[in-house]
Amino acid sequence: MTGAARPLHNGPANDTSAMRRPIDQPSAIASRLLINVVFCCLIALGVTLAGKGAWDTNLAYSLPIGTLSWLFIDLGRIALTRGSAVPWPHGWRGWLLMLAGTTFGFVVGTAIGNLYSGGTFDVLALAQQHDFASTLVITVAASAAICFLFYSRGKARFLEATIAQAQRDAAEARLKLLETQLEPHMLFNTLANLRVLVATDPPRAQAMLDHLIAYLRATLGASRGTLHPLADEFARVADYLALMAVRMGPRLAFTLDLPESLAQASVPPLLLQPLVENAIRHGLEPQVEGGRIDVQARLLEDARIQLAVRDTGAGLTGAGLTGAGLNGGAPGGSGFGLQQVRERLATLYGAAGTLELIAGSAGSTSATVTFPLNAQPHEHLTAQGLDCRG
Repeated sequence: MTGAARPLHNGPANDTSAMRRPIDQPSAIASRLLINVVFCCLIALGVTLAGKGAWDTNLAYSLPIGTLSWLFIDLGRIALTRGSAVPWPHGWRGWLLMLAGTTFGFVVGTAIGNLYSGGTFDVLALAQQHDFASTLVITVAASAAICFLFYSRGKARFLEATIAQAQRDAAEARLKLLETQLEPHMLFNTLANLRVLVATDPPRAQAMLDHLIAYLRATLGASRGTLHPLADEFARVADYLALMAVRMGPRLAFTLDLPESLAQASVPPLLLQPLVENAIRHGLEPQVEGGRIDVQARLLEDARIQLAVRDTGAGLTGAGLTGAGLNGGAPGGSGFGLQQVRERLATLYGAAGTLELIAGSAGSTSATVTFPLNAQPHEHLTAQGLDCRG
């Protein structure tokens, strides 16, 4: 089995994946066994149609020879590649395994066939039979054909899985990059507001700094994984709104609505905070009287989570978020947070993750994020053609 591709990764994660290779699962082994049995039956049928013996006698030779050869090679393959991401032996070991399996299957399988047909189990007597050469040729040819079939199928699926893993790794790296871009953006805006308060209202600046420290401590202490509980996401938003309330005072009112049933639902981090920041900056701040922000989570009937941030601010037109702004390109960088949320949803869920801005009555605006409840991140990358069971 030459020409084996080498694994792309050598870290601990790869060791774990190697121990759970789909090609070594019982269902995959049973599938290959079934193919092997069908192949043996076809060989027995071909020999029978060629006028060389009865069907049952030919099957008594073909079935044990083919099955024992395949079983020896497949179990040997699993033993030789244990702990490796590549599910077949590399180089000369693959050829030696096929030779040993073919020899084992031929000797033992032919002896079993002899017993069925009333002959002897004596292995030394096998070489003296008149049909020894033809049986050996058929065995070697059949073993080589079935090994090549399984090897080709396994290699193709392994390469597909390797490509999918590379895509998932790239998506993870892109997601982390987007998060690192987003958090300094929020911090820069907060520090700019803090600078103004230091000069105009030192006590409020001190309170705002305390909230900022608490927010950063919670953010830095949180998991940096791809997902975290929705309750943690709401806690981050609550800290951020408390931070903004110090600066805006009575101009900012807000409510948070998280059903208990969704508190532990897994969601991507930093989805809500950019939407809330966008609502404050482009909805409430342009108005002298400020406004209200309502953050709500709910489960839709089609098993999707919907997160909504509604404000009673200036509206899309008043905030300058029409046209290009809806696509993350409003003048002055006003659409930065929206653009990052869209890109992160696309990276994690593909077309199943969406962000919509909806203009409501009396200048209100609703930013709605929707994505599947139980979908694993990057599942859209492996939805088709990556069944690697072999």
